[in-house]
Amino acid sequence: MTRTKAAAWAGGALYLLMVGLLVGGATRASGTVHAVGSLLAVSLLLSVVRRKPQLALAMALFGSTAVVVGTADSLHDGLAPSYQGQFLSFLAADLVLGYVVATCTRRASIVAVAASTAVQLLVIGLFAHGDSLTVNAVIAPLAMAAACMAGLLNRERREHAVALRSQEVDKAVTAERLRIARELHDMVAHSIGIIAIQAGVGSRVIQTQPAQAREALRAIEATSRETLSGLRRTLVSLRQADRGATVSEQSPLAPSPGLADVERLAAATADAGVRVDVRRSGQERPLPADIDLSAYRIVQEALTNVVRHAGTGRCRVDIDYGDEELSVEVVDDGRGVAENGSAHGFGIVGMRERVGLLHGRLSAGPRPEGGFRVAAQLPLPGPVGVLVEAR
Repeated sequence: MTRTKAAAWAGGALYLLMVGLLVGGATRASGTVHAVGSLLAVSLLLSVVRRKPQLALAMALFGSTAVVVGTADSLHDGLAPSYQGQFLSFLAADLVLGYVVATCTRRASIVAVAASTAVQLLVIGLFAHGDSLTVNAVIAPLAMAAACMAGLLNRERREHAVALRSQEVDKAVTAERLRIARELHDMVAHSIGIIAIQAGVGSRVIQTQPAQAREALRAIEATSRETLSGLRRTLVSLRQADRGATVSEQSPLAPSPGLADVERLAAATADAGVRVDVRRSGQERPLPADIDLSAYRIVQEALTNVVRHAGTGRCRVDIDYGDEELSVEVVDDGRGVAENGSAHGFGIVGMRERVGLLHGRLSAGPRPEGGFRVAAQLPLPGPVGVLVEAR
């Protein structure tokens, strides 16, 4: 930030110095030469234009006006024959005006256009005479109109690109949430199946084997609590699914994968050419189905990005079972985000959506030493050991 500010100050000072040299050399060159000099000098304001476009426009108008006024006496004395070329100096200000229109707010753009028009027409009216007055009175508004049109087209193109990107992200988020909803459907169906079986067993043995009936009731209670907890954490954050979704889009009724399947996922990734080193730490224990599934999907998506974009033959997966949160980390030593295409896809968007629904944290980005790192922390709701015993 300091270097950019210093560059802006230096560029502004050099521009003013160049304007002074152009005005000082009025008796030795034509108006066209001064106009070309003004166009070259405005390049010194690039740093000022990026930081403060309106200040850069004011400086460009001042410089162009100084060149026109400073060379007027020489032109009247016949020392420099190109009077029309004198007013071409304002093309430098028009270039900055186009940038202001393209990047600043509409109100600021209107003020800039009005100020630029007033200054140029005033200077032309005071210092142009005869045919030169007519020519410049026509050329100056046309040049400003062309600059403004170019700026507006650039603004609309950027706004359109942002709108398209926003729509694509929204579609990706919706698709990801629908996929999560379908996976929750699988989880609920699996849990209800367990509850139905345990209820049937309990009803048959409640008279003859009370102890077994009590175990069945405990299993029903534990399974229902786990399922309700997962639904409460996830469904409250899901938007209403698209009513136009077809039945063919629904996932098959099958148990959802979890962290217990990471080794199998690593083996499949190794078949694709990337060796995966899986490391587990902490006290391994069963997790709520939605957290287990989300952690698995995060690892799956991260490994997919490694295979597709990293350009490396190995990576590492760290799974840490903490007391209050589950930590998952996928690290590789490949090309990183600068050279792969993952930054333009929706894999990381889907990861953030999953982690956000579970009120967790996600970080994804290049590593200082090279490669890419995806790390997620998912809070755990509470002890779940009893849930497994009930199963």
